[in-house]
Amino acid sequence: MTAEEPSDGPVVRDRRRIDPKTGELRDAPAGSAAGQPAEQAGAGSGPSGSEPKAASGAATSEALAAAEALAAERLDQLKRVQAEYVNYRRRVERDRDLVRENAVASVLGELLGVLDDIGRARDHGDLTGAFRSVGEAIEGVTAKLGLERYGEPGDEFDPTIHEALMHEYSDEVTVPTCTKVLMPGYRFGERVIRAARVAVAEPTEALPEAEAEPADAEPKSASDAKPKDASDAEPEETTDN
Repeated sequence: MTAEEPSDGPVVRDRRRIDPKTGELRDAPAGSAAGQPAEQAGAGSGPSGSEPKAASGAATSEALAAAEALAAERLDQLKRVQAEYVNYRRRVERDRDLVRENAVASVLGELLGVLDDIGRARDHGDLTGAFRSVGEAIEGVTAKLGLERYGEPGDEFDPTIHEALMHEYSDEVTVPTCTKVLMPGYRFGERVIRAARVAVAEPTEALPEAEAEPADAEPKSASDAKPKDASDAEPEETTDN
């Protein structure tokens, strides 16, 4: 029985590409199973195959947009956190400097009495010997810490840094002037630890004008001002009936 004759039994078809007898490549028959993958591939490239690709591209674009939005949000949060940290660090440094300044100012304020004693001893010529060395050392340390002494006769009076204990008028000044420093002032940086206590002189032009007496007022005589006594009254004439 040949391959062309019909048979009621199972039909076996040789689909081998190479002939086992000759070893040569056989020609694939048209419509055979070997051509089915190409046909299926061609069918997949048609309009029905473009729809999954379009859906996949849209999903990829949405995922990319969501990722970009999330990255922008995280970057904004990072910038805010960094700004908060920078502000916190600046505030901590400012508070640290303020605490140090307050501590130094408090110590220097307690030493003002000692500096006053040293100054009075120098004015009276008692700052000699070992006491002079100690006094100059204390003044040097306080100056190194930033304590500044101010207040000299002739300075213009400033109520923010001077305290007036005495007041007078003078023709020798044109503005309120410190004529005498009763106690020097001290400041630490921009902070006044103790105001200078001074005597102040103002120009004479600042004197309040005296109230002028009215021109039409007539001075009273002594006789008008003195009340009459009963004895000075003239006696009344009496007639006898």
